[in-house]
Amino acid sequence: MKTPIAIQRGTVAAAFIDLQEEHRQDQRYLVEGFAGILANVRRLQAAARQNHVPLYHWAYIVDLDKQDRPFHPLSADGKSAFSDKSDPLTAICHEVAPAKDEALLIKAEASAFRSGPATDQLKARGIEWLVIAGVWTEACIDASVKDAVAKGFRVLLVKDACGSGSAAMHQTGILNLANRLYGGAVTDTDGACRLLAGESVTVWQVEGSVPLRFSFENAAELYADL
Repeated sequence: MKTPIAIQRGTVAAAFIDLQEEHRQDQRYLVEGFAGILANVRRLQAAARQNHVPLYHWAYIVDLDKQDRPFHPLSADGKSAFSDKSDPLTAICHEVAPAKDEALLIKAEASAFRSGPATDQLKARGIEWLVIAGVWTEACIDASVKDAVAKGFRVLLVKDACGSGSAAMHQTGILNLANRLYGGAVTDTDGACRLLAGESVTVWQVEGSVPLRFSFENAAELYADL
């Protein structure tokens, strides 16, 4: 359902997940519409900085020397097929990279919140809401959102600042999350920037359990209506 919300200043942080060069340079892992996603992320980051909202950035780095992954896909050289620690394309895209006083956290799994210090740091700061953007929607965004909710955060999922390998993968990923985004909301970049500025904005929030019964035929329409 659509409902107006506002977010109290001092209770919100912004999380930017896996906005790495491999998603615009490695032909195997290109994100559809990535340039537009990065532009929207830049707007979110500017709004967060202007309104003194803390920004956290994550990069996905795979180090098979330290991780036991028996079924992990490998390249011909035996390294991880994606996000390998030695690959320069794991760098955060320069236009959305952390400012010098912002945290860059390295994760070795899909979720930004399953392990590591971030949850405790955010709780210590009194953070209740997380504005989440990044890639890929049905993978690392999905895992991060679900873990954040499980740890007691309200998630503001910015649908047009996320993306995946295709529009279908992204849109169904957002719809799946919307169906289970208890305590949180879905909006677009315009709405998120206004919320970061302290305004009241009408957003989509889940009512009941799994209200969005989408099909191949209507998924794009339901996504647009969020």
